[in-house]
Amino acid sequence: MAKTKTNTEDYLRMYRQMVRIRTFEDNANQLYLSAKMPGLTHMYSGEEAVAVGICEALKFTDKITSTHRGHGHCVAKGAEFKEMFCELLGKEEGYCRGKGGSMHIADQSNGNLGANAIVGGSMGIATGSAFTAKMLGKDDVTVCFFGDGATAQGLMYEVMNMAALWNLPVIYACENNGYSEYTKTEEIAAGSITARAEAFGIEAHQVDGQDVLAVNALTQKLVERARKGEGPFFLELMTYRYHGHHVGDINREYYRSKDEEKDWKENRDPIIRFRTWLVSEGVATEDEIEAMNAEIKKDAEAAVDYALNAKYPDVSEVDMHVFTDIKHALA
Repeated sequence: MAKTKTNTEDYLRMYRQMVRIRTFEDNANQLYLSAKMPGLTHMYSGEEAVAVGICEALKFTDKITSTHRGHGHCVAKGAEFKEMFCELLGKEEGYCRGKGGSMHIADQSNGNLGANAIVGGSMGIATGSAFTAKMLGKDDVTVCFFGDGATAQGLMYEVMNMAALWNLPVIYACENNGYSEYTKTEEIAAGSITARAEAFGIEAHQVDGQDVLAVNALTQKLVERARKGEGPFFLELMTYRYHGHHVGDINREYYRSKDEEKDWKENRDPIIRFRTWLVSEGVATEDEIEAMNAEIKKDAEAAVDYALNAKYPDVSEVDMHVFTDIKHALA
């Protein structure tokens, strides 16, 4: 694995965050399968090294925008289990008071400007965030997460053109998990994805999205350069989702094989790879890692129990945070 400049606490935090994401997703999946959670959700399992590798290179004040597969980004940017599960279950203590749910969860207190159910929908928001930082003279950086399928959206090219012209502090992070819903990426994306950014004069990189240290090392360098006005940048992170497009996509044999899934899970799992590295480098023992895993599992189970028993928002809140009186806002 690639090695970046960090210390033991940083390594353990990255591992912990990756396991927290996987554990959150395992519990969210069970909530859906047991008919306790309304609506659909999209699992992030398998892609943990991307969210953690990038978010660990950011400051608290840096911003991110997310996708319909956004739980991992939310956790990696600092969200807590209790508020996240409350949001998925429509409870008033959720980050959006139960109104956002899985595909619209936001945690602005930690710089997460929100997930977005529209494919590529947050690209404009992220670019606007970077533009704001530059106009206000702040050194904040914004990372825009999106999938390979979003590279077919015209909005991406409009905002990359703007960001390149104005040298905005934004990093476009394409999580290429090999599939756009049920279609192989190679069947929907002609040519090179990184070359699309390079056409605007944007420096682009491709990195192994299953190697958290490689992701983190590259992101640290690009974030610091973006703070100095050298942005924007583009990342294509090669990764893989273990579940289907959404939790109801169970029979996937018609578009990808079980052997393929098995290979990624057994030979390229980002958590297993990092755990093996931690032990081989003497950063942690197997017993210490097992204890950490057990603690995270216990925390998640407690958060699920809490959320299941938490209050729903009162019916009087149905239009709260939905409509703004323009005259009052401008007064």
